[in-house]
Amino acid sequence: MKKTLLLILGLLVISYSDFAQKQSTVEKDSVIRLSEVVVTASRTPESILKSPVSIELLDAKHIKQSPAPSYFDAIENIKGIQLLTSSLGFKVYNTRGFANPTNVRFVQLVDGIDNQAPHIGAPIGSALAPTDLDIYQAEIIPGTASALYGMNSLNGMLNLFSKNPFDYQGFSFQQKTGVNHLSDQNASAHPFSESSIRWAKAWNNRFAIKINFDYLTGYDWIADNTTDLNPNGNASLNLLGADNPASDPVNSYGNESSNRKTLTLGGKRYSVARTGYYEKDLADFSLRNMKGDFSFHYKPVQNLEIAYTYRFGILDNIYQRTNRFRLNDYRIDQHSLFIKSPSIQIRAYTTSENTGKSYNIRSMGENIDRTFKSDDQWFKDFSAQFNSSVQAGSSVTDALTQARNKADAGRPQPHTAQFDALIDKLGDINNWDAGAALRVKSWMYHLEGQLDLTQDLLKTFKEKSGIQLMTGFDYRNYEVYPDGNYFINPVEAGKNLNYYKYGAFLQVSKTFFEEKVKLQGSLRADKNEYFDLRWNPRIALVYTPQNDHNFRISYQNGYRFPSLFEAFSNVNSGGVKRVGGLPIMSQGIFENSYFKTSVDAFQTAVTADVNTKGLTTAQAITANKGLLKKNDYTYLKPEQVNSFEIGYKGNWLDKRLFVDADFYYNHYQNFMAQVEVSIPKSKTINPDSIAIYLNDKNTQDRYRLWTNSKTTVYNYGASLGLRFRAVDNFILSGNASFAKLDRKDSNDGLEEAFNTPQWILNVGIGNRKLTDHLGFNLNLKWQDTFLWQSSLATGNVPAYSSLDGQISYAFPKQKLDVKLGGTNLLNKYYFNFLAGPSIGGFYYLTLTLDGL
Repeated sequence: MKKTLLLILGLLVISYSDFAQKQSTVEKDSVIRLSEVVVTASRTPESILKSPVSIELLDAKHIKQSPAPSYFDAIENIKGIQLLTSSLGFKVYNTRGFANPTNVRFVQLVDGIDNQAPHIGAPIGSALAPTDLDIYQAEIIPGTASALYGMNSLNGMLNLFSKNPFDYQGFSFQQKTGVNHLSDQNASAHPFSESSIRWAKAWNNRFAIKINFDYLTGYDWIADNTTDLNPNGNASLNLLGADNPASDPVNSYGNESSNRKTLTLGGKRYSVARTGYYEKDLADFSLRNMKGDFSFHYKPVQNLEIAYTYRFGILDNIYQRTNRFRLNDYRIDQHSLFIKSPSIQIRAYTTSENTGKSYNIRSMGENIDRTFKSDDQWFKDFSAQFNSSVQAGSSVTDALTQARNKADAGRPQPHTAQFDALIDKLGDINNWDAGAALRVKSWMYHLEGQLDLTQDLLKTFKEKSGIQLMTGFDYRNYEVYPDGNYFINPVEAGKNLNYYKYGAFLQVSKTFFEEKVKLQGSLRADKNEYFDLRWNPRIALVYTPQNDHNFRISYQNGYRFPSLFEAFSNVNSGGVKRVGGLPIMSQGIFENSYFKTSVDAFQTAVTADVNTKGLTTAQAITANKGLLKKNDYTYLKPEQVNSFEIGYKGNWLDKRLFVDADFYYNHYQNFMAQVEVSIPKSKTINPDSIAIYLNDKNTQDRYRLWTNSKTTVYNYGASLGLRFRAVDNFILSGNASFAKLDRKDSNDGLEEAFNTPQWILNVGIGNRKLTDHLGFNLNLKWQDTFLWQSSLATGNVPAYSSLDGQISYAFPKQKLDVKLGGTNLLNKYYFNFLAGPSIGGFYYLTLTLDGL
């Protein structure tokens, strides 16, 4: 498949170049224009061809032609973009490696305003994004952007621009109706509906208002991966596959390591897990996303605009972090004030977040088990029945089955009144050792300003020197309510926790040699409450020998401060406490703990020696205690990347062929990651007894700590995008993205996982005017297999391909557009990260009334 797509991509130029030669003139509408303007790359309007760094653009015309059901889905097919689908209503983007479903390294802005959820430091999908009716264009920087934006944008940035009510007035309505779960073994076909309205009105070019509302319902994709994450849990006893009593399927919860125990039965040591429940039995898959916004714009004078905007989003869907979550009545609200003139921009905004009645699916599964029977009682019943069955002549495998059936007798069964009542009860207990509730309330306050010094103040200086100067600043404060489970306040108990940072930047630009060369440099400084000042420089050069050909080269450095969760988390979950990496959170834990990996290896070796060598447990402990390794990691410090990039954008073949290529090389240090450790429960323990304590789960405390990897990581990649306008309005397009982990110095195993396919390919063909009113578009996507590593699950994500398509028809007199389309048209189910949902075909019909 990869070779086929690469061949098609390469032939886009050759196969249709004769069409360009046959045409002596080019219609104006078919020319690839130089007038596409972007803002995000330099915080000032400029031609996309002359951008100093890689930037991708998705405008209204391309959104309309896309076979994706929404512009947010259409972003997936842009060059260099990796999509992670946690839910039909929750999608996360990443570029250039080191992906995860909560991508704190990728920033998402709406009209320049960060729409992250404060407590995690990452966006909640499209909860605060513009609707399909209100999107103007999307700009994506694939790679580091922190030199200008700070805000932890190490892996990329998406900036979404909405339509200004002064420029786009009238009433618009859109109805999207669809269906999914066709031929799904876990669900019957379910309908999908999304309704959107937009109304904007301006008076005398002085006042304007805009209202948007969107309501989406459906049935979510289901995660049902049964791959065993602990296949060798009883390998020393040759109990494999279905016979393994310590099995841990990916999307089954309540049978993880914290729900396992080593039992000595008949002189042998068995690793046994509680039975657990599958996600499809624990989660509500009904989908409901509602969002809206209201804006008031005022122009006191011609070149000054003041805008107030309120946005909100309410979600019911599935979401993945270290665990899988069901979001119920999750709400996020944002108020913003924006002042803009040709030289000044000021933004002030506040975001509030309330997780509502959401719950942790893993904690729900294990605590339903525990409400039925405590762990101690369950394992006692299991052991008694196993011994009884063996004495009665049963084989070991039969005895294990009989023991589980006995211990599970009376266990709550999914989809019964008893089971549903337990979900309601545990979903309201805010302690993951006993319940499953996610009850977080957090706020973010942000103020920033930007001044183009040479627009007005130093206009004469700019005219004489050709130098353009821009400066800016920002201040941000996070605030979280200490709920006692997810967060505590280690500084002032009982009061809300605050966590702030501030920064400023200066950017200098100048053109040389009759504007054929543009040199741009910027320097940003950021200070976090708990860390020293950090400097983020960027220097870039753009060479334009002709208007149609532009070459660029850049270097930049970026830092990422810990998010609120990484710094201050305090979560009890299944016998493991997840603790933030600041000294005020984890002092004393780092210094006295042992790596869980070494504890596991030690316990496995003890078990093997008892089972295969006939040693007593005490003898096996003494023989293997040297495997225990003291934790040598320490408190969090900022993450850092140095990034080098070269690229080219240009037009060929009488401006019919657009070529966009780039290459990058990154150097990462101090990756923020988690390390699992154990501490003997007795603080006054004799050093000779440490191994005895660490051999028994009941005599040790387990922690998951945020820290930094000691490994220096290098990765590189490249991408190529082609877009060709053939005769009769046919457009052929294709892009290929390559990403590779180059090497790791020291390789401590703690660095953030790369989690990125080596190849992502897209090939498309479309025509928006097959006739005066009829158009179509097809896109084939292919993604390479890759290794996914996370604390929830580790394993290979298989390669997959997906064919998307749409046909559209316009009724100009009625101002009606009809679009019939589908994604994954062949309905081949796949998942794009481990533990994520299985994604099948989605088929839709969209009716849009615009400009009434």
